[in-house]
Amino acid sequence: MGRIAEIAGLLLGLLYLWLEYRADWKLWIVSIIMPINSLYVYWNAGLYADFTIDIYYVLIAVYGYYVWRHGGHKGTERPIVRTPRMAWPLLFAASVLLWVGIAQTLIHFTPSTVPWWDALNTALSIVAMWMLARKWVEQWLVWLVVDAVSAALYVRKGIPFYAVLYTIYVPIAWLGYLRWLRKMKTAPEDEALKNAE
Repeated sequence: MGRIAEIAGLLLGLLYLWLEYRADWKLWIVSIIMPINSLYVYWNAGLYADFTIDIYYVLIAVYGYYVWRHGGHKGTERPIVRTPRMAWPLLFAASVLLWVGIAQTLIHFTPSTVPWWDALNTALSIVAMWMLARKWVEQWLVWLVVDAVSAALYVRKGIPFYAVLYTIYVPIAWLGYLRWLRKMKTAPEDEALKNAE
């Protein structure tokens, strides 16, 4: 059963990434299904922070769907925009606070054998998912780090199909960043400015 759930997660993950790469709003539908499948995989592997974050993923998927479909100017679809400069210090602070807080929780309340790495992965994923929900182009760069850490973590924890998935994610995150930059540059500038607010 565990390997079947992993393979399903691999296939759902590839579909999700393809939709994200295309900046297709349907990625949020997969964002609801994929974490439900992963709950089983992560719990059995002892990745408790990854297990917990999947609950967040379901909730942020609902928010992301709404923002992408109706968060643009006058309720239109939101365009891809750059992360506002004022958001970067907050994103950094949130990442550090989440990392330390999650790591301490894992150390004191779970039998996790990789608390700091699991916590780093989880903290950055929370931030990256928020950035994705806002349709900020730099979310891809945060995902690139998450994907690299995840691939190594899943090899260590004996989850080979997820390790393959996240290894595939690494170069695709870079390609996604470049594609979103191109899509952002082709969007009407006045519309992008209105939606960056």
